[in-house]
Amino acid sequence: MPNLNTTNNLKLRTKSLKSNSLRDRTFDFSIQIIKLISNFPNKTVYWKIGDQLLRSGTSIGANVTEAQGSLSKKEFISFYHIALKSAKETVYWLEILQKSNLIKESELSWFIDESNQLVKMLTSSILTLKRNLN
Repeated sequence: MPNLNTTNNLKLRTKSLKSNSLRDRTFDFSIQIIKLISNFPNKTVYWKIGDQLLRSGTSIGANVTEAQGSLSKKEFISFYHIALKSAKETVYWLEILQKSNLIKESELSWFIDESNQLVKMLTSSILTLKRNLN
């Protein structure tokens, strides 16, 4: 099991937890996902899971950002739904890495916690937006 030394990125992680902006949090999360994956060993299993994690983990912020350019509330909500699905998928891939013991639990705990928080934030935002849609 590799030691990815992700503790070097603690400052950025702490900053993202303090940010009020969902866009900033998802952007910072994307950067951390990229850094995590870039330290994966050069083995097929890591490539496959890393590719999926990279796609889902960076898609969250991309869709939150795209929502900001929406022409309607319905379109905005739709992009948030896509971001929510990506956040849930990200949790899945992180848990696969954790349960398969491919990466130490201590290296993944922040990622799992942050992605679960993003799921909660997106869910809450979607519910509020839908309530105010009428």
